[in-house]
Amino acid sequence: MSREHTDVAVVGAGIVGCLVAREILARAPEASVLLLDRDTVGAGASRRSAGLHCPRGATERVRRMTAFSQRYYAELKNYEPELPIHAVPMSVVASPANAARVREIYLDSAELTPVDPLEDRTGPPDLRLPDHARVWDCRGAQYADVYTLVHDLTRELRARVTLREGVHVDTLRAVGHAEPGPGSVELALGTGETVTADRVVLAPGPWLAEPAWRELLAPLGARVKKIVALHVERVPTRTDRAVVFHDEDAFLLPLHASGHWLFSYTCTTWDVDPDDLAGGLSADDVDQARASLRRHAPALAEHRISGRVFCDAYSPTGEPQVRALGGGRVVFAGAANGSGYRLAPAIAAEAADLLDLSSIPAHA
Repeated sequence: MSREHTDVAVVGAGIVGCLVAREILARAPEASVLLLDRDTVGAGASRRSAGLHCPRGATERVRRMTAFSQRYYAELKNYEPELPIHAVPMSVVASPANAARVREIYLDSAELTPVDPLEDRTGPPDLRLPDHARVWDCRGAQYADVYTLVHDLTRELRARVTLREGVHVDTLRAVGHAEPGPGSVELALGTGETVTADRVVLAPGPWLAEPAWRELLAPLGARVKKIVALHVERVPTRTDRAVVFHDEDAFLLPLHASGHWLFSYTCTTWDVDPDDLAGGLSADDVDQARASLRRHAPALAEHRISGRVFCDAYSPTGEPQVRALGGGRVVFAGAANGSGYRLAPAIAAEAADLLDLSSIPAHA
């Protein structure tokens, strides 16, 4: 049986796992990092992500994470202009009852500016706004092709990490404690190999119930919810805007780079298995999504519909979970409540904070 050792093993190579690996190497360039994924990089929730970044957060911590991530992506785009991150003009729509909450949760950098709903040219031409709706112009929104972004980031990482795609982690267990250190973690892989790691970061996306870590993560109370987004086959114009419907937690996004619209609404199907969602949109998915879309853009709802369906992990608090587990040797990073792309840089930074990277020795 093959056996190897690494300073840090990162399990999950979606946007969160890739940014965790990137953050580790930024802080500890000499660290040996093993990046594992049961599939190819970015092939899970990252592949199905709408990739919309809104400058908002329902809690103070999430607002800080949003601001951090917004700066991170701006610097990343400035450094590599060809990355698939696209600024998009955005409007926020809410009822008068929720107007104060909108102003509370959006960052100062959003520069929310009220506009007259009767004069505003928000979103597609057939947009229907509720009676007495409040509308704001919002700065700082962007969207990404998250799957392609993960591949672009991985291309850079390949020279610096050991990347193992299509490799499943069968078991995860603590091994001997060497004083004064905390010991290490043994990972048995589906390939028959065994890896020991001084530290492990679990970034499994919605695969919370994998046997290797199911019991370890159970106390976190995270759950997995289905996510459905429609693709509306109408080409956006260059001036079309994203529209966030605050009251319904839904949005319309003109994917200028792809040439169609995306409509995301709140699906309430809980406790799903990500491995059971490979069959595409169901008739119920389409019916529910169309019913929601008709309330906002009736003409779009009558276009030919396609879309994406998957799931994500949600925490009990509505904030991402970044926790040290297993005596501190394992860090869980995820349960971002559908905001994995938006908050991934801040999640990665918080995970790195828990790893004690200063104790990694220089490698020859």
